Amino acid sequence: QVQLQESGGRLVQAGGSLRLSCVASGRTLRSYDLGWFRQAPGKEREFVAAGNWGGDFTKYADSVKGRFTVSLDYNKSTVFLQMDNLKLEDTAVYYCAGGPRSLRPEITFKHGSWGQGTQVTVSS
Repeated sequence: QVQLQESGGRLVQAGGSLRLSCVASGRTLRSYDLGWFRQAPGKEREFVAAGNWGGDFTKYADSVKGRFTVSLDYNKSTVFLQMDNLKLEDTAVYYCAGGPRSLRPEITFKHGSWGQGTQVTVSS
């Protein structure tokens, strides 16, 4: 199993930027891809972005393409989510997630490891 701990969520104005971090640990960590989901009030949890340690695979939800960037730092065992041009609809609890390597992380991560979540609130 892999343990995940997020940080970096806070209140930010629309149009601003924020970077989330997630420190990962565990014996099987290097066989995992890592990424992010989010859950807004009253909505289902949804896939946001994912990547691999080699840096040659990333995947994004259509709603965040061109605004969010996922990256994995091998030396720090950390996955980041750089969020730019934030919108009100980005307000949610953001969860770090991981799972076995897959071209469909939006599916495989659901059965993998999860962090506790960090709140991101975008204000007007």
